[in-house]
Amino acid sequence: MGINVLLDKCTGCTLCIKACPFQAIEMKEVEGFPRKKAVIDLDKCTLCNACVASCKFTAIEIKAEKETSTDLFHYKGVWIFAEQREGKVQSVAYELLGEGKKLAADLKTDVSAVLCGGENIEEEVANLFAYGADKVYLLHHDELKDYKSLPYTRAVSELITKHKPEVFLLGATTMGRDLAARLAIRVGAGLTADCTGLAIDPEKKILQQTRPAFGGNIMATIIAPNNRPQMSTVRPKVFRKAEKQAGRKGELIKFNPILNPEDLVVKLIEILKDESVKVNLQEAEIIVSGGRGIGDAKNFTMINELAKVLGGAVGASRATVDAGWISAHHQVGQTGKTVAPKLYIACGISGKIQHLVGMQSSDIIVAINKDADAPIFKVATYGIVGDVHEFVPLLTRKLKEIRG
Repeated sequence: MGINVLLDKCTGCTLCIKACPFQAIEMKEVEGFPRKKAVIDLDKCTLCNACVASCKFTAIEIKAEKETSTDLFHYKGVWIFAEQREGKVQSVAYELLGEGKKLAADLKTDVSAVLCGGENIEEEVANLFAYGADKVYLLHHDELKDYKSLPYTRAVSELITKHKPEVFLLGATTMGRDLAARLAIRVGAGLTADCTGLAIDPEKKILQQTRPAFGGNIMATIIAPNNRPQMSTVRPKVFRKAEKQAGRKGELIKFNPILNPEDLVVKLIEILKDESVKVNLQEAEIIVSGGRGIGDAKNFTMINELAKVLGGAVGASRATVDAGWISAHHQVGQTGKTVAPKLYIACGISGKIQHLVGMQSSDIIVAINKDADAPIFKVATYGIVGDVHEFVPLLTRKLKEIRG
């Protein structure tokens, strides 16, 4: 992205100076013109667009400029966005750090975490170092305590523009998806959403981003060779957490963003938690899921009973949710939750790719299906070819006996 003052249109009115929050504009004598013109200090300018919006004479323009391969060498490092809620870094950040360390090793660079928050957020920095961050960029501001689109976009885009990361990863959460899209537009980067695999091309040293496409029927690998940073969102539980190393140290870089009045037009009045959501599939260590093969909504009773005996949660395929047999809170798969429990029991689930991408990282997968050729058996640790209506109640009874 580049910014330019059209000198023949500039009247020297100084409106842009008043609008610029970074004091990046001043009036100077320009050869060939009788009056002073606006001159922009490109080292201070963050391309925030405030001056463009203020100019009544359309004398300032921002436009995309294709970067050359030489320009791209200025971008270094793998960054992850450390999403926090109520002052606590979310698990997806530690999962991204684990993958980010692998990418950074292939690029022979370091991995950094970007943490935004309010007064007490610095307490979380030690955990980010312990999970593998070499650097933590701490953006502290009262307006960043809770997530709001405009302040977060302004703050993080300013940081990206200044420090130029090569790769930036965010969680494909409600927050991450909203922020990633806005950042990509603001900094002129490419963005691949809902990735299930990331790797570095050994020859070109660019990020290969793999995600399901065409309804999950194929896996597409996407690259962004001409733009930086290379941005991806990754669904929670796709990657394993990095191993925690207590006492590990890193470099803390504090960054104080400048927020404009137009970034604060949305006020957070109150946070209301949805108390109706009783299922937290992504944190469950055991999940028993039902698919179309269970035959009817009433048969989720046997799925519930097995899950209860095991102390686990109930999952479901998209087909059962679409049929109205169970609420969407239970859905596992591409359009539901991505999970990675210690034990996943798939009952009457055929195993289409849309479902597999949401659970194939589970430690142990047990599949029960009467179709011996069902795709679910290709990822299953143990498979039972048979009728779920026979085997699920039998398994439940046996577990009850064992547990007394």
